[in-house]
Order: sequence, then structure tokens, then C-alpha cells
Amino acid sequence: MSVKIYNTLSRKKEVLKPLEPNHIKLYVCGITSYDYCHIGHARSALAFDMIVRYLRYLGKEVTYIRNFTDIDDKIIARAAEQKTSTEELANRFIDEFYVDMDKLGVDRPTMEPKATEHIQEMTDLIGELIDKDMAYPSHGDVYYRVGSFAEYGKLSGRKLEDMQAGARIQVNENKDDPMDFVLWKASKPGEPSWSSPWGDGRPGWHIECSAMSRKYLGDTFDIHGGGQDLIFPHHENELAQSEAANNKPYVNMWIHHGFVTIRDEKMSKSLGNFLTIRDILKHYHPEVLRFFIFSTQYRNPLDFSETAMQNAMTGLDRLYECLAAVERLTGECAAESKQVASAKDIKKLETMEERFQSAMNNDFNTALAQGILFESAKVINKITRQITDLPPQADYDLLIQAVATIKKLGAIMGILQENAGEYLSAKKSAMLAEIAISEEDIQELILERKQAREDKNWGRSDEIRDQLLKHRIELNDSAEGTGWSIKKS
Repeated sequence: MSVKIYNTLSRKKEVLKPLEPNHIKLYVCGITSYDYCHIGHARSALAFDMIVRYLRYLGKEVTYIRNFTDIDDKIIARAAEQKTSTEELANRFIDEFYVDMDKLGVDRPTMEPKATEHIQEMTDLIGELIDKDMAYPSHGDVYYRVGSFAEYGKLSGRKLEDMQAGARIQVNENKDDPMDFVLWKASKPGEPSWSSPWGDGRPGWHIECSAMSRKYLGDTFDIHGGGQDLIFPHHENELAQSEAANNKPYVNMWIHHGFVTIRDEKMSKSLGNFLTIRDILKHYHPEVLRFFIFSTQYRNPLDFSETAMQNAMTGLDRLYECLAAVERLTGECAAESKQVASAKDIKKLETMEERFQSAMNNDFNTALAQGILFESAKVINKITRQITDLPPQADYDLLIQAVATIKKLGAIMGILQENAGEYLSAKKSAMLAEIAISEEDIQELILERKQAREDKNWGRSDEIRDQLLKHRIELNDSAEGTGWSIKKS
């Protein structure tokens, strides 16, 4: 089966056809390192982490480059506020970025170049554009001549004649045209600067990704990714300057993930409605955040709320409870017993991986892929409930293989990677710590209730149940005995 990806450039799904057989070259725009990362950064990092994991699961070699913007206006302003250097500030928040990514279990890219380490590559590229009259120096700055690139706007779908100088295009007397964008900025007093043929200064934002992607992936590569907010102007400008310099297509496929919203409003630091990754992880296991993010296909908006996170936690718990039920099987089997699983059940479990691949091959549809894991868990639960004693050997083998497959597929999304029993036990202990009752106290009350029921003291039995309910402890009576769970507050 071929992998189909929605290509922002063509506005349709296309089959992924790498330039080199079985080798995919991917570039993703990384963070501007001046603050802690929020959930929008988490979505970007996790989306491409998932994509790379899936392609490697399929046996593809992936060269994955993700950059750090470690010099720009925001970094300069924040460094001035904190009375530190831009280098110290940027490196500090790069280190904090790694703290967050490691907690989320994000795999490191192949390379993570910094803008400030590639000034020479940028000035070389700018020089090529000037030589082709696609860029021009002006008072120490250098600008890209947008009108000289006939296809400007093809990525975003905007027509050059319809674009006006406005909020996102700063009017500047040094420009030949208001639409022209800066490639090199002349240094201002007190700002960090580097030498160039046009005077001391620093690079514009757009040029860095063109220079670094060309150095590590070549003039043309397979996939460029980022958030939808980067389509214009950042990626549009990257495309224009790279294709003008190289006389070749820049990128074959463009992948853009959707926004994270809060109450249907785009989350951003400028609006002050953002949640940092570390704030969220104070209350939720990292796999819950991963599960939540992948419950929606990457191109769609993702609305964050406590209810959505609670639903994600419940869904993840259901999958872990399914795995734990199989883990509790001892491995001692009734070899001669008739198999419990029906032919239909067997087929569902044996085709799980194929159906999962079909979902993921359709533009990495993790929401549908999660649904397939739930369908499989439902079948597994049905089989385990029907096993009243030692499992038949055929059922045991089927269940063990199904669980191994679920964990292997879950790893693509970074979920279900812990021991199921330990995960559920740790969660229960953490919840007990919040409700001021110990597991020992619960067990003592369950034993007392058991005795009360044997003595037909129904009043005391009900009192104990009500007493536990006040602590959010819900009892579950079955033929095997009395179990308990913690109700949501």
C-alpha cells in the first residue's frame, strides 16, 4: 500500500514518491527559542515525530532535519528585558525545549541546526540571489524582489496583484516594492551582528531555512513541514528564494498541521491563552497528551479543554486495562480446551495491523488508527471475559500476539509503552493521594462489607458503600469478588 499525503502545494492527496528510493528527506521548521514551549509546539513536535516513526516502521530511511531559530527580533527583545545575551537566552530555552520533548518521549531528529551556526550559508545564498537580480542591497539591508518571481503565491494560493502592504507587510522606504521581504538586516546599536558583503547585520527569518535545508538535504527534497500559520509568508518566501536561487523545485510535498485552539480560538502567546507543556504534564501523564493530540487527524483543528483531556485519559485507560487483562493470564494453558474466540474475532485481530496501516497510509489518520486499536481491544476483552479458568492454548497465543501488535502500533503514536499493570497501579495511587483515603483502608472496608453481607446486615453493607462513595470509591461486585475504582470528580 502506498502512503498518500495531503500536499499543500497541489491542494490534494498525493502518493509519496521519494527522490531517492526508500529514502525520505524531511525538513521541519522548529521553535524560535525565547520562551517555554506550549501545547501548539507539542502538537508540531508530536505530529512529525509520529510521521517519522510511521515511515521508519514501514522500513523507510528518513533523514529528519528540524532547525532552531536562535536569533530574531523576539529573542533580542526578550534578552534585553532579562538583561542577558541573545546567545544565553536562546541556548537556555533550547535546553528547556529538550526537557519538554524528553518528557513527551519525542525522538531526536537526525540533525537540529541553529541559524547562528549557518551565517555563511545564508550570505552565500543571498549573494546568489543578488547576482541573479532577484535581490538587492539597500542601506545595509538586502531585500528579495518578490515581483521577479512569477510563481510567487503558488503555495498559499494568493495572487500577487491581490496582496497589499498591511499588517503583516511592513512598509519600508528602503524597499523597491512594499511586497519585497528582507533577507539581511543591517545591525542596530547593541544588537548582535555578523559581517557580510553588505555590512554588519543579521539574517532575516525566511533565509535561514532555505540555507540550512539546502546544506543538509540538497536543492530539492521530499517533504517540508510546519504549522498552517507558516504557509504565508514564511514558507511562501522560502519557496520563492530557494527556487530562484537553485532553478529547481524546492520541495515535492508540503505538510502543514492544524492549529490548537482553546474554546475555538487559536492559541498563541500574543493572545495570552496558551498552556505550556510542563503545566499540562503536572496534571496528566505524557501519554495522555499524546493520545489527545492523535485523537484528531493532524490537519484538523484541535480544541483543548479539560473535558477533552479527561476523555483522552479515559480512552488510554481503557486500552491499558485491556492489555492488563491479558498480562494477568499466567501462561499456563488448557491445551485440549476448545478455542473461545470465534472465526470473526480471530480475523479482526489478525487483520488489525493491515487495517491500521490503511488508516495511516491515508494522510496519517491517527484518529481512525486509534479507532482500530479500540475495536481490537473490544475483541480482546470479549475473549478474556469468556475465559473462566485456564485459557485454551490457541486463545492465549492469539491474545499475546494481539497485545504485542497493539503495543507495536501504539509506539508509532508513542502510547501504550508502559507495563499496563504498573501504569494503572501508579495512576490509582496518584488518585488516592488526592482523595485522602488509603488502599489499605479501602480493603478493610471491603472486607467488613463482605462480612456484613454474609451476616445479612444489609444496612451496614449499604453504609460502607455510601462511605466509600463519599471518597469517590465505587465498588464493583462480581462472581470473582468485589473490585473498586475511583470515580471522576
